[in-house]
Amino acid sequence: MMRGLLAVYDYLVLYLGLIWLGLLCLGWTLIAVPLYPLLTKRRGRTLGRRVVMAAFRMYLASLSISRRCRFDLTALDALRGETPLIIAPNHPCLLDAVMVISRLPNVACVMKASLMNNIFLGAGARLARYIPNEPLRNMIHLAVADFQNGSHLLLFPEGTRTVQDPVNSLKGSVAIIAYQAQVPVQTVLIETDTHYLRKGWPLFRKPAMPITYRVRLGRRFDPPQNSQQLMTELQDYFANELVQGSAFYPPGAIDPEPKARPD
Repeated sequence: MMRGLLAVYDYLVLYLGLIWLGLLCLGWTLIAVPLYPLLTKRRGRTLGRRVVMAAFRMYLASLSISRRCRFDLTALDALRGETPLIIAPNHPCLLDAVMVISRLPNVACVMKASLMNNIFLGAGARLARYIPNEPLRNMIHLAVADFQNGSHLLLFPEGTRTVQDPVNSLKGSVAIIAYQAQVPVQTVLIETDTHYLRKGWPLFRKPAMPITYRVRLGRRFDPPQNSQQLMTELQDYFANELVQGSAFYPPGAIDPEPKARPD
C-alpha cells in the first residue's frame, strides 16, 4: 500500500509541477505582451530576465519541497557579477535552461526560433531579448551585440539534448561567437541520475524517483584566437570530464568509444 501511495504522490509531483510551470509562464505572458511596446529595450530586457529567473527559481523550489526532486545549483551563483562570457553547459534534459536561468539575473538565452512564438514562452522571451537560433548569422550578430550590456550568454554547444553519452558532437557557433566577441567560454557540467525529459522521453512519463540534478562549474576557456581549436578542446573536455569527474557516472561507467559488436 505504501508503495502504491508513493507512486501516486510521484505522479502528482510531476503533473502538478508541469501545470504549475505552465501557469507561471502563461501568467507572465499575459503581462509581458502589453509591457513589450511600453518599456524601453533596456528596461524590458532587465525586467524580463529577472522575472524569468524568479519564476524558474520558484518552480524548482516547489519541486524541491516535494522531496522527490533534488537540485544542487549553488555553483552557478559564483557567476553572478562576472564580466561578459558564454555559459556553455552540456544538455541532458529539458530542464537544463530552467536550472541555469534560475540562478542568474542577466543572461541571454539562445533558444529555438519556433519557441519565440510559443504561447507559454514567446512573450517572455521577446521581452527578455532572448536570441532565436535561426537564421544563424543573425543569431551570432545578436549574441555578440548583447555582450555590450554586460550580460552572459547561455548557449548549449550540443545544439540539442544529448542523445549520445556522454555528449553529442558540438556545434561551432559557440566558438564563432567567442572569437568574434573575444569573450571567455565558461563550461558548466550538468549531471543527473535519470533520463527524465531526455531526447525522446515522453513529457508525461514518470521516471524512477527521487531524481537528482547537480550543476558544477567546469573549465573556463580564454577568448579564442582559433575557433576550430577551441571546438576541439571543448569536445575533448566535455567527453572526458563528464565521465571521470561526474558525481553520477563513476570512472569507466560510460565508454566514449562504443565497442564493436561481436560477429
